[in-house]
Amino acid sequence: MELQPLEERLAEVQARMEAACGRSRRNPDEVRLVAVTKTFGPDTVDAALRAGLGLFGENRVQEAAAKIAECGSAEWHLVGHLQRNKVRPALELFSMFHAVDSVRLLEVIAETAAETGHQPRLLLEVNVSGESSKFGFAVDALSGALDAAAQLGGPSVTGLMTVPPFSPDPEASRPYFRRLREIRDRWQAETGMALPDLSMGMSGDFEVAIEEGATYVRVGTALFGRRQTWAKRKAATEDE
Repeated sequence: MELQPLEERLAEVQARMEAACGRSRRNPDEVRLVAVTKTFGPDTVDAALRAGLGLFGENRVQEAAAKIAECGSAEWHLVGHLQRNKVRPALELFSMFHAVDSVRLLEVIAETAAETGHQPRLLLEVNVSGESSKFGFAVDALSGALDAAAQLGGPSVTGLMTVPPFSPDPEASRPYFRRLREIRDRWQAETGMALPDLSMGMSGDFEVAIEEGATYVRVGTALFGRRQTWAKRKAATEDE
């Protein structure tokens, strides 16, 4: 079956976001849509810009660097795992890192940001499910990571991110999203440290994520369809 025009798919996603906000009595302006363009080329990004999207997410630094140079003006977030040796180029490209997952990475970001002057916002990835295959801080290590971030005095940590176990049932993600929000709320209440941002929810479960407090949802397939192969052609030296 032929894929719907991007404008129609975007309108559907936005309508679903608004409905989820209505069910949870939230202001739709509180939730931002990150259009994840991993493996899609600059032509797709430019079409998305024409459709009204302005915030894009990439998983890999090198692919993003090759792509962003060919695209129109937009805001870019790194939503995937960041290797320490890619911090410097990442600082040149992204206004937010969604998946900071170690104190050592926080240290490298702070050190490099002091040299370059770039100050992206940071989200700490939390492995709420405890799956060994996932990146992120263990729940019981998060307090120490937030303390370390505050002491480093580098780019601000403004919130948390998580990826729940895969399930075809969106409701299966709800306990993980809810727990991340509860962890955030407890930390704010106990310390007074503001963590306004929660990055959670992708194409299969973003409505549930919004109902549980997401401020960023990372949506790719629902907007752009199946992944393409642009990254393999354009970023052949990618080593992440």
